Amino acid sequence: MSELNLMYEGIKFPNHIHSEESLRYARDGFQVRDDDVFIVTYPKSGTTWMQEILPLIYSNGDLTPVQTIPNWQRVPWLEHISGKSLLEERPSPRLITTHLQNHMLPKIFHTSKAKVIYMARNPKDVLVSAFHYYGMASFLEDPGTFEEFIEKFLEGNVLFGSWFDHIKSWWPAKDQDNFIFLTYKELLQDRRGTLVKLGDFLGKQLSSDTIEIIANQSEFNNMKQNKMSNYSFVPEELMDQKKSNFLRKGIAGDWKNHFTSAQNEHFNSVYAQKMKGLDFPYYND
Repeated sequence: MSELNLMYEGIKFPNHIHSEESLRYARDGFQVRDDDVFIVTYPKSGTTWMQEILPLIYSNGDLTPVQTIPNWQRVPWLEHISGKSLLEERPSPRLITTHLQNHMLPKIFHTSKAKVIYMARNPKDVLVSAFHYYGMASFLEDPGTFEEFIEKFLEGNVLFGSWFDHIKSWWPAKDQDNFIFLTYKELLQDRRGTLVKLGDFLGKQLSSDTIEIIANQSEFNNMKQNKMSNYSFVPEELMDQKKSNFLRKGIAGDWKNHFTSAQNEHFNSVYAQKMKGLDFPYYND
């Protein structure tokens, strides 16, 4: 195990922002409220995007929160070392981010009325985005070659564990009233329609003007210019955005620019094996 990583319950976490104590707190110490709203993602699946959109929905389009508060403070990660201090005294409704698998959340979470927004992305695009991220962040282990990273990803030997396990831990909850399943691609193709659906789910009736404001602010290039969202405050020795921007392309299908035909066939074969019997609809666009 690299000194950069913390191994907890068989899953790798970056140890500069996680500890055994913070991970135990996420499951055993955190008191879930019925009006909490969770963004749940596997890393590189549109987390920053949802951290931009959700506060704008709750501010009715007021840009102040996203222009003055860093995204990791406006929608904090439950499992981070800072999670307890940022969340415990926060007034309701709390907007919370997590990369954890379903079973790693508090028991009370599963019987609460807290709302869950699960954001999924084509795993090949997730892999490509993670590869570039590992390459620019000094606090993450070297990804190796792209070929090597594909194998690490398929084996789940990456931060936050297996993409397949993450999806499989959350997918059974998809039909619950307090759960909404969104995809990266639908936000790209129909952001306004998705915002209406998301507002309805959250009990927030958004005016057409508000939807336009949110849709505009959450355009990728606008987020990329937003210092509260683009991680430009992070020192270059931790994140070298000269190597790769944290917010890189914001598109679907970039995997086609990276995978060879043989790599794609191999990925598809492993995917079919690992996802056999799961009616998961989204992966190969």
